[in-house]
Amino acid sequence: MAKPDNRADNAEHLQQHINNTLENLEEAEDYLDEHADEISTQEKEDIQQKNAGRRSSLQSFRSELEDEATDGDI
Repeated sequence: MAKPDNRADNAEHLQQHINNTLENLEEAEDYLDEHADEISTQEKEDIQQKNAGRRSSLQSFRSELEDEATDGDI
């Protein structure tokens, strides 16, 4: 039997994803600032690409969270 579709905690999970992604983004930016002279150009580019992906994810998470709020789930 399939599990019931429980969306009661979607907003909470989305907020956790947002918080975790923001934390990872900030840590990566701090790392870049603190070690700018020590890391390779490739590593800097890799971190910057990951952060671009994180920013995109944040936009998606926030949009989903707005949808949840609009649907009255929070």
